[in-house]
Amino acid sequence: MAVPLIEKKSRSYLPETFRIDSWEDLAPLFDELESRSWSSKEELENWLVDCSELESVVSEEACWRQIRMTCDTENPKLTESFEFFMTSIQPMIQPVADRLNRKLIDSPVTTELDPKKYFTYLRNVRKNIELFRESNVPIQSALAVAQQEYSVISGKMTVEVNGQEYTLAQASKFLEDPDRSLRESVYHKIFQRRAQDREELETLFEGLLEKRQQLAQNAGFSDYRAYRFAELGRFDYSPKDCELFHQAVREQVMPLVNELMEAKKKQLGVERLRPWDLEAEPLGTQPLRPFQTGQELIEKTIACLQRLDPFFSACISTMQEMGRLDVESRKGKAPGGYNCPLAETGAPFIFMNAAGTLDDVTTMVHESGHAVHSFLCHPLELNGFKEYPTEIAEVASMSMELFTMDHWSVFFSDANELKRAKQQQLERVILLFPWIATIDAFQHWLYMNPGHDRAERKAAWLEILHTYTSPILDVSGTETYRSLLWQRQLHLFEVPFYYIEYGIAQLGAIGMWQQYQQDPKQALSLYQKALQAGGTRTLPELFELAGLRFDLSPNYIGELMRFVKSELEKIGH
Repeated sequence: MAVPLIEKKSRSYLPETFRIDSWEDLAPLFDELESRSWSSKEELENWLVDCSELESVVSEEACWRQIRMTCDTENPKLTESFEFFMTSIQPMIQPVADRLNRKLIDSPVTTELDPKKYFTYLRNVRKNIELFRESNVPIQSALAVAQQEYSVISGKMTVEVNGQEYTLAQASKFLEDPDRSLRESVYHKIFQRRAQDREELETLFEGLLEKRQQLAQNAGFSDYRAYRFAELGRFDYSPKDCELFHQAVREQVMPLVNELMEAKKKQLGVERLRPWDLEAEPLGTQPLRPFQTGQELIEKTIACLQRLDPFFSACISTMQEMGRLDVESRKGKAPGGYNCPLAETGAPFIFMNAAGTLDDVTTMVHESGHAVHSFLCHPLELNGFKEYPTEIAEVASMSMELFTMDHWSVFFSDANELKRAKQQQLERVILLFPWIATIDAFQHWLYMNPGHDRAERKAAWLEILHTYTSPILDVSGTETYRSLLWQRQLHLFEVPFYYIEYGIAQLGAIGMWQQYQQDPKQALSLYQKALQAGGTRTLPELFELAGLRFDLSPNYIGELMRFVKSELEKIGH
């Protein structure tokens, strides 16, 4: 595949100088699209292209306002710019977007569109029509603003270690230190700092719960879970399948987790394995430090990807040249990491909070997988064709984590360190499943028990957390901290019900890696073929394009876990 040269698509409908400062800038364009008629398939497809161009411009504008705000949550002008878009422009777009959707579906010419090419696109349009309610527009606007408050609150959290101020992301690297007393001290500091904002986050979350329940009620749904499953386009699996996944984690993954915990306890030579021991190294072993600065992380990632596939490397190099990378942790920056697709210009934006750890390497290659997905989808004709299922999006990113391991010598020149890094990565693959099941099960409880109070929420959380916590881990004395662990998960605040995707995708990523072990060239070809399809195929079809099974059964998950365990054992020999 040729090296990508992403360029902003030339506009055919909007002037190149067009800017969005207010709804008045957009209104005439939406009016023209709504009033336009067509009598042939060609005219309809031209209309779809014009709608897509406007949609891309609007989407990119909204994304940039959010990116700038998360990069600097303490700048009131950036927050104001984002909030203005969400409260004064987005609410005006939604009703007319609904009318455009209805215009498309109601047209007899629509039946002439290629059913294979447009099936998933039209299915999403019909879904949006079914969900739209005028009464929900102001609620969705308020939610968009309120959800970002989580980043503002979290971005201000810092602790002092050895006389120096650190963000919580930066401080977490001390949890890898061989000095157990330092680890314990920092662990307490991090959670004591989180506890300071517990009440504020509880209040924020309760407001979000109330608004979400109202959305569902207005749209005629019995509960928010049913509404959100529809909104997320989960056409191919149900809450019952999620419960099957939870069961599989309990039956097939937790025994492996217990083995890993016993091994960790033995490795550290401790009588009791404590929460601040989980990321630690034995005495005499220094924590893995794969890079020192954000720039070094970027350069090494590009070099690593070059060895895997020059196309992947070129994607990240292009983003670097375009200023689309913000990777270092700093005070005032929102927590977490993301890859934000930019619909018109094509090259996305990677945001993360690197502190010099192996987890940062994993995050960077993870987000690079998302970025490659964005590049591969860019040539698709309509913006709607690029709206791929989130589950395949995470297959793109999680597969990249495993694909790149063969080339991690870029980060770890020492053979023993490279071996440790690979071991930790595969252990992380296993250890991630219980947390995914915990968060997903908690979300199901939250929205199937509307009207619950804080005490009930806390009790439910602790019960679910206990189910997916290894008995080998001694958590005595940390009950207060454990009760607020859910507040670390930004998805609960910002993107509700988005988490099971990571579990489904991890299964897909393990399957991709299995194929890669047998035939790297063929596996990478299937990977790119699936990602290039964007959202033009159903989720099971996209898995099939990648050579994968879409299967959440305990038996299949057990099969994949045994493969990961066998690979771990190979590295250990």
